[in-house]
Amino acid sequence: MSRIAYFGPSGTFTEQAARVLARGRELVAVETIPAALTAVRKGETDLACVPVENSVEGPVTATLDGLAEDTPLVAVAEALLPVHFTVLTRGGTDPVRTVASHPHALAQVRHWLEHNLPDAEPVVASSTAAAAVGVRDGRYDAAVTAPVAVETYPLHVFADGVADVPDARTRFLLLGPPGPLPEPTGADRTSIVAAAANRTGALAELLGELATRGINLTRLDARPLKGNYGYYRFFLDFEGHLSEARVGDALAALRRRCEVRFLGSHPRADGVRATVAAAATDEDFAAASRWVDAVRSGELA
Repeated sequence: MSRIAYFGPSGTFTEQAARVLARGRELVAVETIPAALTAVRKGETDLACVPVENSVEGPVTATLDGLAEDTPLVAVAEALLPVHFTVLTRGGTDPVRTVASHPHALAQVRHWLEHNLPDAEPVVASSTAAAAVGVRDGRYDAAVTAPVAVETYPLHVFADGVADVPDARTRFLLLGPPGPLPEPTGADRTSIVAAAANRTGALAELLGELATRGINLTRLDARPLKGNYGYYRFFLDFEGHLSEARVGDALAALRRRCEVRFLGSHPRADGVRATVAAAATDEDFAAASRWVDAVRSGELA
């Protein structure tokens, strides 16, 4: 049986996402996002499930940095989860003086805490589940957790369905070593990281390679190159699959301009189909290629 490492411990949103993506695989909890990626790179697990972006707090930088560095990994699937939290306590009548959670979780319930637990001090934990462990062990009075945590930790549900932004969502990636790509579906996402030159117009040139091929950009994040102040990597998600001529042509053009790492082509969890501009279908590319071949051979002018 193949195995999936996930950002744990047990009782996190990442475990919920891993369950969606598991398809009979064994789930293995690890303490950090880098540890999940390392488990795949060392061959200890076949895949890793980690968060990549949240609709309220933005990118998960530990995931982005981990994908840009070390041995390449590629995304083969994704899950999109609504984010509503459960607040757990030990029960009883003791006042709640401390409330712990992962920084992203605390940020997403900031207003709820100010209104419902105004005297409680927020405390950062390594994960939502680690916060629940801290409550169980008496280090904190309350924890902001994923709903699945109640299945693992014998704690009292102080509040459920907690969220400052009702439609908040987090996207998770299922990552593995490079290999055969998932089949295209017409509702796919391709991801890359590009290290563009530090000069005027460099990013515009990269984005132009997508635009001229009718490819819709869906996410753009920048992360600094460590030890090289003022230089950045750009993480790009866009519609389409590498098997499509327009996407392959765009990646080849980007690779001519700068260093590019391919991060995967896989079906989108939301099922949104790619928008294909006029003159950007595979047949359009094939027809243009046949015309160039004919000109080269002297058949056409």
